[in-house]
Amino acid sequence: SAAAIEAERTIREGPRHDWSKYDIKSIYDSPVLDLLFHGAQVHRHAHNFREAQQCTLLSIKTGGCSEDCSYCPQSSRYALEDTIGRKTNFNQTLEYVKDIRDMRMEVCCTLGMLEKQQAIELKKAGLTAHNHNLDTSREYYPKIITTSSYDEHLETLKHVREAGINVCSGGIIGLGEPEEDRVGLLHTLATLPTHPESVPINALLAVKGTPLQDQKPVEIWEMIRMIATARIVMPKAMALCFLAGANSIFTGEKLLTTPNNNFVADQLMFKVLGLTPKAPSFHEDEANVSKAESYQEAISSSG
Repeated sequence: SAAAIEAERTIREGPRHDWSKYDIKSIYDSPVLDLLFHGAQVHRHAHNFREAQQCTLLSIKTGGCSEDCSYCPQSSRYALEDTIGRKTNFNQTLEYVKDIRDMRMEVCCTLGMLEKQQAIELKKAGLTAHNHNLDTSREYYPKIITTSSYDEHLETLKHVREAGINVCSGGIIGLGEPEEDRVGLLHTLATLPTHPESVPINALLAVKGTPLQDQKPVEIWEMIRMIATARIVMPKAMALCFLAGANSIFTGEKLLTTPNNNFVADQLMFKVLGLTPKAPSFHEDEANVSKAESYQEAISSSG
């Protein structure tokens, strides 16, 4: 199968950035048990398979977002500005980052679009990583979000990378997108000059009152295909189960506004699976800073 061929190549040669959509689609379409097995092989080769990172979400601004993401209960078309647009709030965020780093903890923020200077200021404050998901493929994106462009998101990823901050970027499945758009998302991420250090693979939680409230839940096999394919094409990235190649989860009773397993349940799951919590894993001093020209080339080719 394509999963077997490409997994063996990844283990032998390491990460690559010249994937075609055909390559990734062939991996994605491999028999699911084969894909699961070879995704796990790559995972074991690139990571300590008995470790998984535990991340906790804390909202510093809930609701009133000016974006119109169809899946999000925090969207509001009537908000005048987003948090990042208010200088005072951005300065407060910088202080939050500094205070948390003083406690010797990693900090990953989700702050929406960033200008180049904002990314630089966040780096100076000590930001470990910035999460900025592409959500879906370039082609399907306008059906989910109309208040920002795909290129704006790629530009933010460029600013984050060039500032020396670790990049966290992935997407959501279950938005009503066909399989080729899932492949398209992975293709965009896997052909960046430097793969994101973390690639969250999320399944839509349909929230009442949002345009996507009636979407059917994602089947477990769809998640396995997505995670295992992501692991083969981006072997070093942390993928947000575990058998398919994921090595990071969100823990805590809430994921911003939606319920989640509590900490005790997660600890029990770790015990049953023989997993141990992973120590801080981002290496800021080793973060790869790519040149603007390389990113511009990736942005152009992703279409």
